[in-house]
Amino acid sequence: MNFVKMFAVSAAAIASLMPLSALAQSFTIKDVAGREVSFDKPVEQVILGEGRMLYAVAPIEKEDPFAKIVGWRNDLWTTDKDGFKAYVEKFPKGKDLPFLGNLTDGTLQTETVVKLHPDVLLLPIGNKTAADEVKLEEMLSGIGVKIVYIDLREHILANTEPSLRILGKLFGHEDRAEAVAGFWKEQMARVTDRLKAANPPKPNVFMYRAAGLVECCGTFGPDNFGLMVDLAGGHNLGSDFLPGYTGSINAEQVVASNPEVIVVTGSNWSQTKDAKDFVNVGPNATATLGNSRKALITLMENPAFTGSKAVAGGNVHAIWHQFYTSPYQFVAVQQLAKWFHPNLFADLDPDATFKEFHEKFLPVAYQPGYWVDAKAGQ
Repeated sequence: MNFVKMFAVSAAAIASLMPLSALAQSFTIKDVAGREVSFDKPVEQVILGEGRMLYAVAPIEKEDPFAKIVGWRNDLWTTDKDGFKAYVEKFPKGKDLPFLGNLTDGTLQTETVVKLHPDVLLLPIGNKTAADEVKLEEMLSGIGVKIVYIDLREHILANTEPSLRILGKLFGHEDRAEAVAGFWKEQMARVTDRLKAANPPKPNVFMYRAAGLVECCGTFGPDNFGLMVDLAGGHNLGSDFLPGYTGSINAEQVVASNPEVIVVTGSNWSQTKDAKDFVNVGPNATATLGNSRKALITLMENPAFTGSKAVAGGNVHAIWHQFYTSPYQFVAVQQLAKWFHPNLFADLDPDATFKEFHEKFLPVAYQPGYWVDAKAGQ
């Protein structure tokens, strides 16, 4: 018997001696980087390499999103204080979890990862270059820690559904992942199907990214919020200048483009260093929307915007920034569509859509306040 046959027989014999339960518990996933990652048992301990991944984990692990999380990056606290508060009030364990730094700026404490010894470190696809540079996968594989990449930011149409399914497998709730993905597709189609049938003219839209946190004029290219603009029946001006999903253009380009609609992204950045004049929209922001409206109007005093058709026509709005890194993009697309084509989408109620999503899939109650218009009552 040659060596290959001997090895095959031996492997089969070993497999036959393994408990069926062990074989049944093993699984393999393909992450959004195209890597096949195998596990020999169910995942029990997870580190979130980006805290805002909680938005995607929560509908998968509805009973307790923190049940398997042993550490997370602190960006949910710094970029969405109200969202952080809602979850840690319901699940106090989250407040006591160790915070980790950011791989891309060199502040990720690998010794903390080693100490926590998770089964998997979840990273956004945007971290892969940095991870490869420091040979993070090689370093962690030596202690049995797997890296899995998901993406809810860079390629939202290509990667949101696969990322949900990856989380479904990792957390042992594939049925829930499919249900969330189905809801996502259904709610997106409520806009895209109607636009395909009506084919209305597309207004020129400027998305001002992280207004008050990022200097003018941060914006989005042909993906992320830029793609959401297109899906909602607008023309994203940032796509004319930027090849990637995000970047900045100068004020003169905004003036020359003369947008018909301006939408800024905002959040509760009160815990972010040097944040000023930002528009606070997001969960439970309804009580302060008057102040948010004032902040939005103040931002429009920038010379890049003062002479625009959008300001002249009162077509200026703010929307929750965190739609850009969550599987909730369908809500943003619905609200953008209402701003761009108010008559065509008069019957669409994005608030009701997001409330339904919370009731079906999320463990925290819906708290409105995710957008505001410069003109009261608009």
